[in-house]
Amino acid sequence: MHTAHYPDWQTKNLGEVCDIEKVQHKTGNNLPYVGMEDIESNTGRLIGSTKIKSVLSSTFYFTSSHVLYGRLCGYLNKVALPNFKGHCSTEIFPIKPLPRTDKKFLFYWLSFDETVKKINKTCTGTRMPRANMKEVLNFEFPLPPLPEQKRIVKILDETFENVARAKANAEKNLRNSKELFESYLQSVFTSSGDGWEEKKVDAICSVEYGYTEKAKNKGDYRFIRITDTNENGLLMQENKMYIDSFREVDKYILSDGDLLMARTGASAGNVLLFESNEESVFASYLIRMKFEKEVSSKLYWYFSKSKLYWDQVRQLSAGSAQPQFNGGALKQIVFLFPKSLKTQKQIVTRLNALSAQTKKLENIYQHKIDNLDELKKSILAQAFAGKL
Repeated sequence: MHTAHYPDWQTKNLGEVCDIEKVQHKTGNNLPYVGMEDIESNTGRLIGSTKIKSVLSSTFYFTSSHVLYGRLCGYLNKVALPNFKGHCSTEIFPIKPLPRTDKKFLFYWLSFDETVKKINKTCTGTRMPRANMKEVLNFEFPLPPLPEQKRIVKILDETFENVARAKANAEKNLRNSKELFESYLQSVFTSSGDGWEEKKVDAICSVEYGYTEKAKNKGDYRFIRITDTNENGLLMQENKMYIDSFREVDKYILSDGDLLMARTGASAGNVLLFESNEESVFASYLIRMKFEKEVSSKLYWYFSKSKLYWDQVRQLSAGSAQPQFNGGALKQIVFLFPKSLKTQKQIVTRLNALSAQTKKLENIYQHKIDNLDELKKSILAQAFAGKL
């Protein structure tokens, strides 16, 4: 680690600047208990108020002088700064800085992206990989004089407070842009008047189940599965899978603009708008919907994103242990739409325009959020290279 800017910095092993204090909590004492789920990733904050418990187990005792480090790999940066006494999961190690080490400086180093990557490389175990803390304690740790540590911490605190404020504003704007579209979408189907009608899907649409086959990396036709639908209900272009031709393939070949509904799993009820000219067939956990000519399938696709639609899905699939929404339930969905196909297409045009504008705003705000996350990483890198 480059520290040429500050020749009075030292390089120590982590174990020389702190202790891991695995002191067992004394049973019978009611103290706040902190589990992995109580630590917010990447912030150091404890989520909500911790519960007061008396636990008959060998959990670890901590005080406000400790840094709490979650050693389970796969969790995102679970490092916390408590301001109270308590006890914690045995997957969380209370780390106590020695007098020449500032607690917040140690916290920031443990949260540093490069440190996290190094710690993750020590993980062992298959079901619940854990960091090897003996190895971690041998990591090199940059140790400036204590006043210098405090100066760096002050800069990081102030900078990250500004970053957090900017990120919160971007996240709020992102939520607002999504809610704006959802609100307009809901109003389209709840403010219907003359010239609109209600019909069950069964009366205006035929449903067809997909083909059962094991997908592979190469083949004659792309095989569209539930997992090929993105969060916007559009076709993903990553991780394509294929199948070879078969006798009845014509029955399952998709056309550009077809709708496919997931009938099982966590995405049951989600509707995919298939927009592609690649020769494709659809899998058996999907149902193709073929509407009559007088009904716009794309208007139904927008309807499938509305609260009005999902309220019906939840009601019709109630009681299922495993989320399912089969063809029989689908046929009972009540669809509200204008009788005029021209009016339907006009609504779709307006929704297309608003959706495109919303996606543009979402991309802008998401880009800002990503840039702010990268800024934090960059600032931490400068801090531990002695360049702040």
